Amino acid sequence: MPATPFSRILVANRGEVALRIMRTARAMGYGTVAVHSTVDAGARHVRGADMATCIGAASLQASYLNSAAMIDAALRCGADAVHPGWGFLSENGAFAQACLDAGLIFIGPRPETIALMGDKALAKARMAQAGLPCIPGYDGLEQDEARLLPEARRIGFPVMVKARAGGGGRGMRIAAHEDEFAAMLRLARSEAQHAFGDDSVLLERALASPRHVEIQVVADRHGNAIHLGERDCSVQRRHQKLIEESPSPAVPAALRERMGSFAVQAARAVGYEGVGTLEFLLDAQGGFWFMEMNTRLQVEHCVTEAVTGLDLVELQLRIAAGEPLPLAQDAVRSSGHAVQARLCTEDPEDGFVPRSGKVLLWRAPPACRVETALETGGEIAPDYDSLAAKLVAHAATREEALRKLAFALDETVLLGVAANTAFLASCIRHPVFARGGATTSFIEDHKADLLREEGGLRLQAVAALLMLALPSSSFTGKQGMLARLSHRPCVLALEMNGVEKRVVIEVIDASDARVTLDGREAVLTLRQLCEDTVRVICGGIEETVVWARDAQSLWLHLRGRTLHAATARRGAAFRSTGAQIHNGLVAAGMNGRIAQLLVRSGDTVQAGQPLFSIEAMKMEHAYSATVAGRVSALHAEPGQLVRAGELIAEIEQEKIS
Repeated sequence: MPATPFSRILVANRGEVALRIMRTARAMGYGTVAVHSTVDAGARHVRGADMATCIGAASLQASYLNSAAMIDAALRCGADAVHPGWGFLSENGAFAQACLDAGLIFIGPRPETIALMGDKALAKARMAQAGLPCIPGYDGLEQDEARLLPEARRIGFPVMVKARAGGGGRGMRIAAHEDEFAAMLRLARSEAQHAFGDDSVLLERALASPRHVEIQVVADRHGNAIHLGERDCSVQRRHQKLIEESPSPAVPAALRERMGSFAVQAARAVGYEGVGTLEFLLDAQGGFWFMEMNTRLQVEHCVTEAVTGLDLVELQLRIAAGEPLPLAQDAVRSSGHAVQARLCTEDPEDGFVPRSGKVLLWRAPPACRVETALETGGEIAPDYDSLAAKLVAHAATREEALRKLAFALDETVLLGVAANTAFLASCIRHPVFARGGATTSFIEDHKADLLREEGGLRLQAVAALLMLALPSSSFTGKQGMLARLSHRPCVLALEMNGVEKRVVIEVIDASDARVTLDGREAVLTLRQLCEDTVRVICGGIEETVVWARDAQSLWLHLRGRTLHAATARRGAAFRSTGAQIHNGLVAAGMNGRIAQLLVRSGDTVQAGQPLFSIEAMKMEHAYSATVAGRVSALHAEPGQLVRAGELIAEIEQEKIS
């Protein structure tokens, strides 16, 4: 087979994805080109490349999903190869073909392979021909609800509605009962259209609490194909992975060999070339079912790299250049255990709603691998995915790897934007996950335990005292900072993580104060105030609290817990996915774009009826009426950008006679 050498790679992606690819490319002697939207002009991945160029406005469609702009950028910058990263254009067969037509090497599978495996219905049919077990369902071309509903009844509820062209958990909804089917179908279609430009769906039987296990495959153009073992990706929310590990605690050696053999068989059946992943659902009896193939590198590839010692990006580049695989199946070795956590800018206590804003302080943990583009002063834009960093721990045993990762999460500081750091640590320390028993229903089954807050009073008391002692974003650096405050009790109305609190503070002396909050009392000593830390003594225990503030609010971090404090605002929209201001008024719970208006002014609605949906960070979130009545006003239109707390719909409640 002919070699296809190249020397300069354009990375058609952003953030940590681009940085990860460029790191290996530069180490191998390749030149690199970064692309960026207008909002990303100062981003780390732009500065990390040899060359960079703007490809459009902040929106995905105008920039990172614009195939023509990507190819034009590659040609203008003298690139002779394009790496699509993962997400965005990585599974777009038309983009791969356009690269080839422009004389560029596409670092990934052939366009026809991407197109085949990117259509979930066609992929299932081909995998069934290759002998892989597939989940029963409906994958026909008739897409009207009149056909889909009977098919859902035939399959049996609960039923999974999935985008045919989907990936990454987008365009997936479960209808637990028949009366939910129409709403779930509408949301899946809308999300699929916005994410993939195709609203067609397929239906599958929803397995009860399966494991999500995937096999990494690598194949070259010379007919060689191997697998690199499995990853367990069962801990998920909204069908999107949060924690991945390798090897899976649920896969014994014999099953690993069988699943790996099937995965290689599947890769050969489609003439695969490159790095890819076969995803399976594993039932309680040890049976496994083909779900989909991702024709790209996965977000979770780091755990496979950790246990095998291989650089998967390097393998991609060598295969794209026409080299044969450097090792055979019997040369693949696995050492120890690796686990990865996805740090996302989202609020677990608010239904994992994504958040955006300015990063006031970012401090990565030193004791594990961190893949991120975060930096202090950077911006989390609402236009893109909420994934902000990946933390990977590797050790000789699973127990040690989990312990290292949990500690690393405690040490991770992200202030200015809500994140799921503490939630991830709670997942890893939970006894069900610790013993290897987590399934895809793990988060839903144990949500109350995972969201339980520990040490809340200490952190809230410190926040209240600093809000009083540091009234502005400026830093004085003086010791005895309470000396200038009155010794008379002071009452503050504060919002803490979106919940209003009444706080009473009594200053005792220059460094001590008594704080009463929710009827509980804490005596604090503040000492060693530094620019972003303060030593605190409470109950005889001395600890370091990390802090940052802007003109409006204060952020604190203590042992993995983060607190956001601000002066309470009259009529503020407190935490709720519906961002309820009061009965009858529904506001946006996040920054984003109005994806759908499902009612019109004057319509009569019932409590619980969907009113509108907001697309933010590549997911769509539905908002429903909490009261029955008439829609008296709508304050937004489809496509309009809105901010968290902005009033969208008003409902005039039904009068009870």
